[in-house]
Amino acid sequence: MDTSELSFPCTECSAGQMHRHLLTYFTWLGDELISVPNFPAWICDVCGRREYDAHALNRLSLLLSPNAGRPSSTARRARPHPPHKTPPPPPK
Repeated sequence: MDTSELSFPCTECSAGQMHRHLLTYFTWLGDELISVPNFPAWICDVCGRREYDAHALNRLSLLLSPNAGRPSSTARRARPHPPHKTPPPPPK
């Protein structure tokens, strides 16, 4: 099923239909302005209300997370440690 053909009633004006579009999404990350081209959003054909795609927002927030690419603390704890070898006893 092609999601570009789906629409649903606008939650703001109730007169229009929300249609999927790709647009440029802007957000601040600290002091940096981040722009993301071709970001999916739902836009009302009557009042212009925009609702950004929730799945895409979740993926973007994971990518922009300060911990992105770092192992989680549970992953570090779950990693097995190499067995500690005790030195052989000295010869007698």
